[in-house]
Amino acid sequence: MLSSNRLILASASPRRVELLSRLGVKFEVIPARVTEFEDPTADPKYMVTHNASLKADWVANLYPDALVLGADTTVFIDGTVLNKPANLADSKRMLRKLSGKTHTVYTGIAMRRISDSLTLNEGISSEVTFKALTDEEIDSYVLKVNTLDKAGAYSIQDHTDMIIECYSGSFTNIMGLPVEETKQILTRCGHSL
Repeated sequence: MLSSNRLILASASPRRVELLSRLGVKFEVIPARVTEFEDPTADPKYMVTHNASLKADWVANLYPDALVLGADTTVFIDGTVLNKPANLADSKRMLRKLSGKTHTVYTGIAMRRISDSLTLNEGISSEVTFKALTDEEIDSYVLKVNTLDKAGAYSIQDHTDMIIECYSGSFTNIMGLPVEETKQILTRCGHSL
């Protein structure tokens, strides 16, 4: 019998907090203090799973009875990983690269509970097609959306009509945490919803 039904989100991302809240589960936020692996030439599926695991492991070691959720999201296009931009110029470079093309958004989810050796890693992907954007449209977008804290320098839920042609797969995955898949994973881990 599990001694705890405590759920911890190992992330300070306001989008992940918002998305996990949609499930109506009680959880705490304890950001992991780890250095994420961010190599533009990395395999994106490996990278997000690795980073999600790093976060979950770090927090789970502090709270061995809790179920800990770690997540990481990135954008992948033309063989290159687009993480969070370094500055505004980098944001604009990324948006130009995405313009008029389809890319993949990968999220890695890691669940850990030390007390019963629970270890689970999942990967989810979605496809997003951008409209062809002019430099003026890109300038206008970066004035309206904080692109610096988002992989690929965009937010699908903010001013969507300015940049997005269409998408397939989980919309919440593109935001940073696939809600339906996370619900299924929590259930599989024996967490009461």
